[in-house]
Amino acid sequence: MIAIRSTRTASARRLIGAGSLVLCAGCFKLARPTPPLEEYVLGARAHVATIASAGAMGGLTIGLRRLDLAPYLATPAIVVRQGSRVISSNFRRWAEEPSAGIMRAVASSLLAAPSIQAVDVAPWSVRTRHDYLIQLHISQLEGVMSDDVSATDGEVRVMASWEIVRPATGALIARGETDRTATGWKVGDYADLVTRVHEGLAGLAGDMVACLARLDSVSPAPADTTATPVVMCGAR
Repeated sequence: MIAIRSTRTASARRLIGAGSLVLCAGCFKLARPTPPLEEYVLGARAHVATIASAGAMGGLTIGLRRLDLAPYLATPAIVVRQGSRVISSNFRRWAEEPSAGIMRAVASSLLAAPSIQAVDVAPWSVRTRHDYLIQLHISQLEGVMSDDVSATDGEVRVMASWEIVRPATGALIARGETDRTATGWKVGDYADLVTRVHEGLAGLAGDMVACLARLDSVSPAPADTTATPVVMCGAR
C-alpha cells in the first residue's frame, strides 16, 4: 500500500507541474509588447550657437541669455498636463536637452524677421556685441488634456515671459509676456504636439520682435538710464 501511495503521489506531482507550465506559457502569451521609443526635436537638428542673416544687413543683433525653464519641463519626457497632474511617458521623449531645442527654435524664428540681422545663443565670446539681450522664461510648454478621461481633443499651450536689456548699461528696458494656446490637438498624437509647440515658440519669437520694434522706434537711451521707463509688451 505504501508503494502504491508513493506512485500515485508522484503522478499527481507530475500532473501539477505540467499544469503549471501550461499556465506560465499562457502568462507569457498575455504579456504586452513594449511600445517603440519615439524621440522628437523642435525644428532642424543642427546645433545653433550663432545664426546670421545676409538679408538683414543693418538689422538688430540679439543675444539670447541662458533659458530659464520651469523645473517640471526640464526632463527628456514630453509633458502632457491634465489639470494639476503632469503626465509623461518613457517612450515619447525629446531627442536632446529641452532647453537646447527651445532656444534653437526661438533663435531661428527671430532670425526670420526682416529686422533681425543676427542672433547669438549663450554662451558667446566676450567680444561679441549686441543691440539687445533677451532673458527668456518658459513656464508652460505642453499638451493639455481635459479632466474627462474619455475626451480625445486637447490643446497645446506655450506660456512665457521675457526681459529685454541694454547690454552697454545692463538697464532693463522692456518686459513682455506670451500665452498661446492651440486647439484641435488629438490626445496621444505626439508628432502633432511637437509641431504645435514649435508653432507656439514661433509666435513667442514674433511677440518679441514686435516688442523690439517698439524699442527701436524710440529715441536713443539717455545717459541716465535709471530715468528710462520700462516698456510693457502685452500677452496674446
